[in-house]
Amino acid sequence: MEFVSISGGATAENAVIHLHPSDNVAVARVPLEAGREIQVGDRRVRVRSAVPAGHKVALDPIPPGASVIRYGEVIGRAGAPILPGDHVHTHNLKFEELSFQYEFPTGEIAPPPSARSVPTFMGYLREDGRVGTRNYIAVMAASNCAAHTVELIAGSYRSAAFPTNVDGVAGFPHGDGCGHAFGPDVDQLRRTIGGVLWHPNVYAAVMVGLGCEVNQVADYLGRNAPKGARVVGLTLQESGGTSATVRAARRFIDEWIERAAAQPRTPVPASRIVLGLNCGGSDSFSGITANPALGRCCDRLVECGATVVLAETPEIFGAEHLLVRRARNRAVAEKLLGFIQKYKNYLKPFEGSFDDNPSPGNKEGGLSNILEKSLGAVAKAGSSPLMDAVDYSERISSPGFVFMNTPGYDPVSLAGLAAGGVNVIAFTTGRGSAIGFPTIPVLKIASNSGTFRRMRDNMDIDAGKIAGGEKTIDEIGEEIFEAVLRVASGERTRAELLGHNEFVPWRIGPVL
Repeated sequence: MEFVSISGGATAENAVIHLHPSDNVAVARVPLEAGREIQVGDRRVRVRSAVPAGHKVALDPIPPGASVIRYGEVIGRAGAPILPGDHVHTHNLKFEELSFQYEFPTGEIAPPPSARSVPTFMGYLREDGRVGTRNYIAVMAASNCAAHTVELIAGSYRSAAFPTNVDGVAGFPHGDGCGHAFGPDVDQLRRTIGGVLWHPNVYAAVMVGLGCEVNQVADYLGRNAPKGARVVGLTLQESGGTSATVRAARRFIDEWIERAAAQPRTPVPASRIVLGLNCGGSDSFSGITANPALGRCCDRLVECGATVVLAETPEIFGAEHLLVRRARNRAVAEKLLGFIQKYKNYLKPFEGSFDDNPSPGNKEGGLSNILEKSLGAVAKAGSSPLMDAVDYSERISSPGFVFMNTPGYDPVSLAGLAAGGVNVIAFTTGRGSAIGFPTIPVLKIASNSGTFRRMRDNMDIDAGKIAGGEKTIDEIGEEIFEAVLRVASGERTRAELLGHNEFVPWRIGPVL
């Protein structure tokens, strides 16, 4: 697809974006009023009703039941006769779960050749060989019963002046940890909390519990902790209550701050970056600008030997056939499809559907259903082979492109990626997003320049320049790549400057 500058005003030829030769719809680059003429190739169409920017306009007649095509893929069927120039959206586009004939790999797909020259960033080399991009002391709640105490401990350092090489004291209050059924739900919570505690961005941690909850402090200490982990445990019941626990925690933290300050950043190759990929508040431009540009960045990182991790299982539904085609081997493809089936089973008791995922904001931004949203979302991961698929919060160990099974709900997805070991997160958004993570930098990439300007204090990169013809996908991809290296070396993202610290584990079981 090509973009033509509209600095002098939109014309019939550049008012819409036609993404694939087989598409029978185009995307409005600017608002289209009724009666306006647009042109795509040799087709000249008069707009029949107003079409907002980012929404679809029909180029061909589409009879009821016929496929509506965007990205060269089916995104649903016409629910009523659609004429050239009609606005195509939820009022005349029906969602339909598709059946695919998957193209499974027949052998082993090799990773792409390594780049001849790999850039470096300044990171913290840890005892287990992983590399941190930040150097925090973490304070983690074992359960909701200790959440307030954790907030008090972390809050007592909010105005502190930390020495060089110490990023701060990060609190992790949350609402889980008790009233759980033992089994998969508790196992997943422990895996999530353990992954955050023993993360390369965390120098040391205090685990705080009430003392009698399901999720016990002892589960993260001694033999249960990995070699070299610096974690101590405190309970309110044994320490003498909230105030005494705050004082006890501060004694440990003050000592660790001094020790953490002695660990400097050192040059490490970009192969040590583990980049988490997420999107939130997506709009129709997300799959045209921000996501493909991030995909270019990911391809660069994979060539450097780094890892990129695509998440959000509901937002690959309808595009999974494209990922199966890229799987390293059939076993990885089957694992990916297994996560989708597992998610379907998870939704069944609630009578839910993947098409419940698009939010009102997504739809207002031009995304009609989950198929259209997913086809744009998977572009974040670029074009390299899918090397592995892991479950929520599992440790990521494979270089290259990896998929993680997470919800599309942003704070829960980020928690899973963090527990898996990502040390930077790239987050694309069209409607605007205000979210971060306590110990991992989150880089925000706006899909349109309007959102970038309106939410300037939240956004780091303006990918909307692609739609405006000011920059190409490759140029914004390179801008993201360079920003990832700078952020990994310590440059603060907008989310960090604003103090975002959201942490929400995925609770999958009943509340007892």
